[in-house]
Amino acid sequence: MKLKLVLSVILIACFQNINAQEVQPQKIVDSVAVDSVQIKMAEVEKQKAYEKSQLEKQLKEDKQALKEKQQQEKALKQQEKEQKKLEKEQKRLEKEQKRFEKEQKKIASTEKTLIKIKGKREKAIKDLDKMEVKFAKNRAKGKLSPVEIEKENVKISKQQLKIKELEEDISKEEKKLNKLR
Repeated sequence: MKLKLVLSVILIACFQNINAQEVQPQKIVDSVAVDSVQIKMAEVEKQKAYEKSQLEKQLKEDKQALKEKQQQEKALKQQEKEQKKLEKEQKRLEKEQKRFEKEQKKIASTEKTLIKIKGKREKAIKDLDKMEVKFAKNRAKGKLSPVEIEKENVKISKQQLKIKELEEDISKEEKKLNKLR
């Protein structure tokens, strides 16, 4: 705004000088008056030139300050972008850690179940051996009737079936464990 005002004043001064009428020096007093007016005009023009240079200098400083501010904003945005990227990577790592821990818990649980089933199978095998020994002793003594023999055979068959089911469970758990590993 100041620049427009200064340029307008300079333009008006130029038009005034162009359209001014020439004064014929009739007296010495008139030439002194004209000379003092010219001196004052020269001083005004020097003042205007100084103000113009000051305005140009201020404009350059303003442009430089604006440029620096834009660079600072750009650096801030870049820093925020990097911060978000780091946070995203951190979340991904945490998620990966949780998934790993969950898998480890599943593996531990499967191993525990596998041990439990193997223990049941061993117990069932011992019970089957005891049943067979007891059945063989009673059969050898001849104390058992044909109905009791069939009942004992059914018990032994049930126990064998139970052992087969436990072995299937063991194979399933082992497959599951291998898959998790």
